[in-house]
Amino acid sequence: MGYKLRLEMFEGPLDLLLYLIKKNDIDIYDIPITEITDQYLEYIDAMKTIDLNMVGDFLVMAATLMHIKSKMLLPPDPLAQEEVEEDPRDELVRRLEEYKKFKEIAEQLKDKEGLRQDLFPRMIDEAALNELKEDAKEVMIEATLFDLINALSQALKKVPETKTYEVTQEEFTVEQKIHAILHILVEQDSLNLGELFSKSANKMEIVVTFMAILELIRLKEIMCIQRRMFDDIIIQRNKVNELPVNGNIATNHTSEPDRQAPLEPPA
Repeated sequence: MGYKLRLEMFEGPLDLLLYLIKKNDIDIYDIPITEITDQYLEYIDAMKTIDLNMVGDFLVMAATLMHIKSKMLLPPDPLAQEEVEEDPRDELVRRLEEYKKFKEIAEQLKDKEGLRQDLFPRMIDEAALNELKEDAKEVMIEATLFDLINALSQALKKVPETKTYEVTQEEFTVEQKIHAILHILVEQDSLNLGELFSKSANKMEIVVTFMAILELIRLKEIMCIQRRMFDDIIIQRNKVNELPVNGNIATNHTSEPDRQAPLEPPA
């Protein structure tokens, strides 16, 4: 499969560590390094499957975790009992704390930007306004890349291993899956990512489906959201690109000058 995807919008190694710490409800000052390292390596394996270009940075962090893990397995030096030995995790904790602060500041600035944009609201028709009010009744959060990779990893684990080895021609392409997903979203408002994976015939189809999801996110055609953190991932059309045209809702494809041509579902 020669299709490669570059996603600069997504997070890096420290984000993955913070994600695992929050998901497992771990004290940042007392990280179970063995457990976190094992889970971190699982995510890297899933990322290798889809051939993301950013895996190199994650491997560097994985080496750091393995180094810390090996140091913690070593017995204390009997000749240095009088000295207080530094916890091997301290440097990592300092990096995580500093990164977390910058991330929180960035979120605050993003919220302020959103409030500023609200001072000049875009004029919309009454039907679109009522639809926005209905959507606002339920608070949803956008799924991160690591939520998506976790769903991919779980789906791959559920596929039974085959004992036979048969060379077959690829039956799925990213473009085909993109059109299939958009076609489903024309017929229904949302789609459960786990259920979409469960309908795949094999691991190759799961991976191609996942890459199609990432491509649609990059094109801002869909959003992956959750009702609460670490909940099931729901796929919906991205309503940010919808503008009222003569009382109807149309898709806006001109917000980005270098954007590819809009993908339309098959008739």
